[in-house]
Amino acid sequence: MLTLGIETSCDDTAAAVLRDDNTLLSSVLSSQDHIHTRFGGVVPELASRKHLESIVPIVHEALDRACVTHSDIDLIAVTQGPGLIGSLLVGFNYAKALSSVSRIPFVGVDHMAGHLLAVFLEEDKPAFPYIALIVSGGTSSIYLARSQTSFLLLGRTRDDAAGEAFDKVAKILGLPYPGGPHVSAEAGAGNSAAIKFPRAWLGRSLSIHGSHASSIPGARDTWPSGACASGTGPSMAVEEDSLDFSFSGLKTSVLNHCNQSRQMGLPLQIPDICASFQEAIVDVLVEKTMLAARKHNIRTIVLGGGVSANPRLRESMLKRCRQEEKAFFVPRPSFCTDNGAMIALAGFYYSRHSAPGSYDQDVYSRSQL
Repeated sequence: MLTLGIETSCDDTAAAVLRDDNTLLSSVLSSQDHIHTRFGGVVPELASRKHLESIVPIVHEALDRACVTHSDIDLIAVTQGPGLIGSLLVGFNYAKALSSVSRIPFVGVDHMAGHLLAVFLEEDKPAFPYIALIVSGGTSSIYLARSQTSFLLLGRTRDDAAGEAFDKVAKILGLPYPGGPHVSAEAGAGNSAAIKFPRAWLGRSLSIHGSHASSIPGARDTWPSGACASGTGPSMAVEEDSLDFSFSGLKTSVLNHCNQSRQMGLPLQIPDICASFQEAIVDVLVEKTMLAARKHNIRTIVLGGGVSANPRLRESMLKRCRQEEKAFFVPRPSFCTDNGAMIALAGFYYSRHSAPGSYDQDVYSRSQL
């Protein structure tokens, strides 16, 4: 079975051809980074216009590289959401038109399902069930993957996604867009312990033992994991069982640090800032993922999404998995970022359990998973 996968959820136009679920014949991507860099972020209108220019040649190139034609394709899989509505409409409507003209069935794919299954594009594949951390510019979420088509959302960001925080901090520091790779590169020359940026653990309650014992919801969000107050004040302990994320406070802390340094006439130590900021992000992502695995008694961890290409996150997650004797799987960087191959794979699995898509279906901006 040959599946054509089409991805246009944000600013990358991508297409791929997959044979069954194990042989990738081609994967082609057109990046728009050079267009959006000058604006410091993705401009939705420009992104959708560029998709209109790129979608036909990119699909044709994917077919040519796979040495197949439209008539050889058995299924068209296309991202239906989440993402930028204008961008999604280009790929989704193109897929519906191609399906109608060529009489090839199509299926709409949730972009998150693509990231959750991207690891199966590698030779070394995990067994179900597994805990998946999906981190990108648009999401930071933890899922329990029970099968190729069954995913349970355990936690998600309440504000900025991890990738979004990387981009915003890069902009604060005057680094180019997209910010993640540049922050990571600067962090490699910095000291991750130089600046104590906060970690938002989002504990449910704070118990204060003393003459006025009480419980304060949402308190102690920025304390390090396992820490508690000591000394002359009352002792404190937190129930840290939330699997949600929050990175907006960390971003603000970086901004405040930079403003204070400038006001004092001190030069910004950009490598140290990047290393300390990155470590704060990685600490929370890793700890929350391991907490999810312990709560659900899962022995396998999967990493996906654009931020999963970050070397420090991969290194830290691998180290923790080894310490806790858990299997760890992460796709190569080209399968971490948005790509047509993961959409083709998710569509292949979806088509085995569900009816083909209908032409009255529409795109959606928020994930259905």
